[in-house]
Amino acid sequence: MTERLEVLLLDDEPIVGKRLKPALEKLGCSVEVFENPRLALERIAQKNFDIVVTDIRMDEIDGIQVLEEVLAKSRKTKVIMITGYAMMSVAREAMEKGAFDFISKPFSPDDLRRVITKAAHSLGYPMDSETARVAT
Repeated sequence: MTERLEVLLLDDEPIVGKRLKPALEKLGCSVEVFENPRLALERIAQKNFDIVVTDIRMDEIDGIQVLEEVLAKSRKTKVIMITGYAMMSVAREAMEKGAFDFISKPFSPDDLRRVITKAAHSLGYPMDSETARVAT
């Protein structure tokens, strides 16, 4: 297990990655940001990520498809779904298909840090969201 959590963040809105990458890096995560789901899936095929955070609603490939691809490659990876639509049916579908959790837009970087910390703990990473450090 590496010291830094490997996180892939996928959202077709560029501002989301720009805002969230620094927040996750403060937690000690190594973060790769993608706006194009096809490119993100190519990267997922090349590398195992500890956590994948993906928007549900995107053109061409949606977050449910990304979830299925990630879990087909690695059941260990925790997938967190982002939705701009507080649609419980879609969130429920994602959870039934194996998503770790979901978060509804608008949310703050602190909201995402809390979910990432919860995922980190489930993976055995002793992360403290208060100190924003990965314990060594």
